[in-house]
Amino acid sequence: MIPIIKRIILSCLLFNLGLAHAHHGWSEYDQTKTVKLTGTITQSGYEHPHGVIKLNADGKSWTIVLAPPFRMENRGLSKSDIANGSQITVEGYINRTQPDELRAERITAGSKTIELR
Repeated sequence: MIPIIKRIILSCLLFNLGLAHAHHGWSEYDQTKTVKLTGTITQSGYEHPHGVIKLNADGKSWTIVLAPPFRMENRGLSKSDIANGSQITVEGYINRTQPDELRAERITAGSKTIELR
């Protein structure tokens, strides 16, 4: 009986490790150079595990991966700061395999600049 319980626990741990690894795949972003984009938000998601917005900037539609909502709230970035139609500036790293995706390190919305990481 005990070996079955151990297998179940081990399977659960391995499964969760796999999810955690997939969720925090920050190595997919090129951290050798920072990119700065200014544009208009066309779609806004203030959701778990990370906020995501669509940004029109430099004649292109970008997917911007933000911090988790609790971190954005704690640092002063509210849902209304990144509403559709808002003008923002983001700085971050581009995804190596998805060149239209950026992981934001900092965002400027209105008069606020928020560090996200």
